[in-house]
Amino acid sequence: MTVAAASATPALGGAYDRWRMAGAPDLFVVCKNCGSEVSPYVTECPYCGSRLRKRAPDIPRESAGEARPKERRRPQKPSLGRLAPGEIPGVRADEDQRPYVTIALVVLGALGFLVLAYVGRGDIALVGPPGEQVWRIFTTPFVHVGAFGQFACLLCVAIFGALLERRHGSLLLLALWLLSASGGAALVAGLDPTPLVLGANAGALAFLSAWVVPVLLARRQRPQEDDDADLLAVFVIGLVVVALPISGFGYSALAGIWGVVVGVLAGLLLARVKPR
Repeated sequence: MTVAAASATPALGGAYDRWRMAGAPDLFVVCKNCGSEVSPYVTECPYCGSRLRKRAPDIPRESAGEARPKERRRPQKPSLGRLAPGEIPGVRADEDQRPYVTIALVVLGALGFLVLAYVGRGDIALVGPPGEQVWRIFTTPFVHVGAFGQFACLLCVAIFGALLERRHGSLLLLALWLLSASGGAALVAGLDPTPLVLGANAGALAFLSAWVVPVLLARRQRPQEDDDADLLAVFVIGLVVVALPISGFGYSALAGIWGVVVGVLAGLLLARVKPR
């Protein structure tokens, strides 16, 4: 043994004794049979097999690295996060949520075409003055005569209704539908002594206009940004729905104009409420 090692041995021994006196566990124990140094947490010597103790000592939690039991906290009440700039309080969009209102409108429009096989148009649609049957202004948007017009209107409602509902919520979409589709039927009934309003061209044009107006405004304000919106396809769909009154299947041109006006005003409002 060198002089440095001999001088270091008492120092290490003294440090080890102080560490033991501080209450720390032993690093090893010596087997009385073979003299080997073994772990203090075993009951038998791994070298000679002799019995060291009856049972292994308890392992302190802190030395074993176990976490202390967490204190029970009262469950917090669920709450919405902070609103985005310009977002309406109480009406929050969810891009992952299914557009249930849009699905319901499309399904009702498809079923309305099948209902005509069992009942007449005059029983549920607005064909003539509604009189006391004001509920006709709510059912006539779901009654289509031609398959082409039905497909065009429902396609427009499905595409732009889903986009609006996922971005602005179901309540806003439902209010927009009632104001445009049913409101257009009510407008025609009030101005025309012999009204004939069928189909959802007013609601479809309102959805399309409400979606495209914020896109156009955003492109005008930030022309360098690309929003991936295919406005050519939007223009084609809108042109087909606008031309439906020419087909003579009962689609009202006045109701369609009303739908465009309502949609444009709604789009201007939505562009300010929640910027693109």
